Amino acid sequence: MSWLRRWRGALGEEAAVRWARRQGWKVLERNVRSKLGEIDLIARDGATLVFVEVKARQAGSLAPPEAAVTRAKQRRLARLAQAYLQRRRLHALPCRFDVIAVELAADASVAALHHLPGAFELSSR
Repeated sequence: MSWLRRWRGALGEEAAVRWARRQGWKVLERNVRSKLGEIDLIARDGATLVFVEVKARQAGSLAPPEAAVTRAKQRRLARLAQAYLQRRRLHALPCRFDVIAVELAADASVAALHHLPGAFELSSR
């Protein structure tokens, strides 16, 4: 992964965390890694556990950031979430998968941020 892509991703994640906290969410963990991959953010929105995929792109890109959350990516995130819930014994909690799409301006400021709640289901394997 190029340094530019990592840098853009870090900016997007920071913007997503700030947004989530302004919404009253409690950010529990960031960049949860396992052999299966990585979950960008895990937060609580009231009683709901939210697994968040953050996608950041340069504003004006041909496709919106959320277009990068393909079916394969959704399946991988669902497997990661299931492993997380099992490891933490949190099966009783309601959960959902959200996407936060961040468009960055040329000066690295946030040009737009779109929240897609319930972007896909755990059962979308």
